[in-house]
Amino acid sequence: MSELALLALGATLLCCTLAIAGLHSWATGRAQRQALVDRLSGGPVHGPASRTRRFVAVDRRLRHTRLGRAIGLRLAATGLDLTAGEFFTYALAGVIGLWLVAASALAPFFGPLAAAVGVWSAVIFLNWQRQKRIEAFINQLPDVARLLANATAAGLALRTSLTMAAEELEAPAGEELSLVADQLTLGRSVDDALGELARRLPSRELVVLVTTLVLSNKAGGSVVSSLRNLTQTLEDRKETRREVRTMLSEVNATAFTVPLLGLGSLLLVNSSNEGALARVTGSPVGQVLMLIALGLYAVGFFVIRRLGKIEV
Repeated sequence: MSELALLALGATLLCCTLAIAGLHSWATGRAQRQALVDRLSGGPVHGPASRTRRFVAVDRRLRHTRLGRAIGLRLAATGLDLTAGEFFTYALAGVIGLWLVAASALAPFFGPLAAAVGVWSAVIFLNWQRQKRIEAFINQLPDVARLLANATAAGLALRTSLTMAAEELEAPAGEELSLVADQLTLGRSVDDALGELARRLPSRELVVLVTTLVLSNKAGGSVVSSLRNLTQTLEDRKETRREVRTMLSEVNATAFTVPLLGLGSLLLVNSSNEGALARVTGSPVGQVLMLIALGLYAVGFFVIRRLGKIEV
């Protein structure tokens, strides 16, 4: 083999090696960037320890839409280990299942109504999970303020105090503070990082804590005494919220019992006289009367929920 052929073969092998190394470096960097984006957005981290994701193609297409971005933001606030594609697919399957069950068990007229209730239930589920996470975070706020006060009293900077608190506390406070610490590491200001935390988990207690930290970071002052006073105040509010929730538990149970009684009466009528609901909803007058009755049950539900809602 001539020297020119050997030179060409060597150059080809070198180019192939460099191409493989470049492709591997690009894939590794892309995976690290996606993991960082998921971590900072509150989404699931795709790593070796994470579970296998389902409906990846649906999730990829959905995230480019307005609906997908809205679902992703709500899921980030709930802390659920779900992607937007997974939640959308599960919710769609549930809506279709409710449509078929209501149409077969009651009457075809109730199929679209059950589907609408399924969509509303999916939204309510996300709001409930978000509120549940906010409540858990509020219950940990006294510990957060206490740790920040002790770390500040020891002479640590606010960024270091937040990182230490993130390591000491359990979820959800540990996860949220860890996200704030990561954002500070990437160069975001304390005001922006804490402000985003307050928008992600809105509550009066967190707003007071964030305002205290931001003002102390800007103007200085006796942040230790302020945080310790705030700790006692948060403890008192925590006990008050627990007492109010206990007193309103019966009202909340009544709110959910009212629509269940309506559903039970429909099933009872249809089981005692098979096909009665189909005949009633077969005419426009019957459909209008049925919608009015269901609307009254819905109004009763929302009125009772509103009466049992007390802001503390």
